[in-house]
Amino acid sequence: GYRGQAGCQRVDLRSTPTGIKDVLCGEDDMCGSSKYPQRKSIRLTHYDYSQNGAYFVTICTKDRLPTIDSQEIRDIIQETWDNLPKHYPEVVLDKFVIMPNHIHAIIIINNNYYNFVGAGLRPARKLSEIVRVLKSFSSREINKYLNTSGQSFWQRNYHEHVIRNDNDLYDTRKYIDDNPVKWDSDEYNPARRKQHL
Repeated sequence: GYRGQAGCQRVDLRSTPTGIKDVLCGEDDMCGSSKYPQRKSIRLTHYDYSQNGAYFVTICTKDRLPTIDSQEIRDIIQETWDNLPKHYPEVVLDKFVIMPNHIHAIIIINNNYYNFVGAGLRPARKLSEIVRVLKSFSSREINKYLNTSGQSFWQRNYHEHVIRNDNDLYDTRKYIDDNPVKWDSDEYNPARRKQHL
């Protein structure tokens, strides 16, 4: 298996200003049973991606090429991930893993942070904005390192899955933990994809 670079700032969601159900689901009717994470989920048409919640995100490199091929590039991506809460204090970082051509992450949005610290109301940030910053900041630094100014490093879009409850959160964390050791059979592994052509 592939030895991915993992970063994790695991949190007990019950220690946040709201309880687990409130953080994971903005509305009670969004809390239901869920199976293992589906990487190819599409955006939910009427779902507010700026509301409190936990989100499983997959971002692929451009054309899914294995361009995360050096420790320097992995360090840039890791540092960008680690710095997200400096730009967005309402973001809580959870599981994270860097693979040769994609990354998996759990991003928790907790807008109650501002009330908790007495900062008052702040505009809610959508998940797409947070992902955009992660992609653009890391891409800029990678281009500096590679001396390839202006090149796209990541695919334009990303995959997301809204985490519904504790069981879903557990399954998603396990999926991320297991991803490196299952690289040989991963659907994003270029070698595996060639075998099925």
